[in-house]
Amino acid sequence: MSDPLSRRHASGAIPPDKAPAPELTYGESARTLIQLGRVATLSTLSRKHPGWPFGSLMPYALDDRGRPLLLISSMAMHTQNLQEDPRASLLVTQAETGGDPLGAARLTLMGSIGKAPEEDLAFIRAAYLDRHQNAAFWVDYDDFAFYRMEIADLYFVGGFGVMGWVTAEDYAAAEPDPLAESAHAILEHMNRDHADSLLLLARTFAGVEADHATMTAVDHLGFNLRLQTPERVRGVRIAFLVQVRNLADARKIMEQMVRLAK
Repeated sequence: MSDPLSRRHASGAIPPDKAPAPELTYGESARTLIQLGRVATLSTLSRKHPGWPFGSLMPYALDDRGRPLLLISSMAMHTQNLQEDPRASLLVTQAETGGDPLGAARLTLMGSIGKAPEEDLAFIRAAYLDRHQNAAFWVDYDDFAFYRMEIADLYFVGGFGVMGWVTAEDYAAAEPDPLAESAHAILEHMNRDHADSLLLLARTFAGVEADHATMTAVDHLGFNLRLQTPERVRGVRIAFLVQVRNLADARKIMEQMVRLAK
């Protein structure tokens, strides 16, 4: 990890004048982003034009170590490229947020892609079809086969000014954020129905008086607010009182924090 601050995990509230609120590590952020995605951009080395990158749209699934699993046809140009040179990269991007696309998260995985080993095919097939059910119509075609990326290195960008390399070991050891699937619903609910509570939380836990507050991100360690004050627009990070593991936990802790703030 290139950012030592991204390693901090804490179980209690952190007063704004003592220490920054804990955040996901880059490895955890990378695993979360790729877990939420379904389709990426695969870049292989062109067989026809040696040294030139060749981009393809690529559905993927993941194994338990976060390695991308691909179902590809031998007739596809990217497959022919991989048979010539297995080195490739896979670009995973955050779903459209409606803002500046350069402010969204993205992850580039670099590694070698080859046919999946026979002993792992049952698991890989189940994992892939669970993620891409329509693939059941062509998974047994003779020209299709499962491939897996062995990751060599990764580069994560979390938005403006948030970026760094993640080792393959740190990535494999990390887990996706448990709130990832619920995050959008939490943001929508808080911003639509609890604008006053967000202002209260900003005042109490971040020490900022604001005219308007928007929750922009949430994970099991805490949440981010974009605050509009008379002077400027700024962002703050607020830690949960304890780490949460699911939507029910997040709701309970948020309600407790609002009560404490009142």
